[in-house]
Amino acid sequence: MLETYPVKVLLAFGETFGGNEELLNWLLQNGHPELAALSSAIRGSQDAFRWLMANGFPQLAALDSAIDENKNAYNWLNLNKHYFLAVFADACHNQPEAIDWFNRNDLKIFLMLAAKIRHFRDNQTFDYHKIHF
Repeated sequence: MLETYPVKVLLAFGETFGGNEELLNWLLQNGHPELAALSSAIRGSQDAFRWLMANGFPQLAALDSAIDENKNAYNWLNLNKHYFLAVFADACHNQPEAIDWFNRNDLKIFLMLAAKIRHFRDNQTFDYHKIHF
């Protein structure tokens, strides 16, 4: 699913991890509330996670949980054929196979996104009581 967005939208999504509220609002106002919710969920919002689940984006909620190292969510992505999202979660964890796959397929935008998410996560304290997928 992420692979279908225009590069401009993906770049805006990536900038939200640096706290760019203008681009978060741009995503909301330009037909991409699911990406705004995914960004907010990755940054710890339980409300955004619930919004993804309630509004037809369980695969993005599972991606958020897989990035949080929830094995059940990661397995759910694969079982439901969301392979791209599973590989993206692996890239967010700096897994060499995922990095190589994105490089081989000339999808460097996703390596940049994974690096931004990884940088954000590496510099945060997480709530271990976050909803389990």
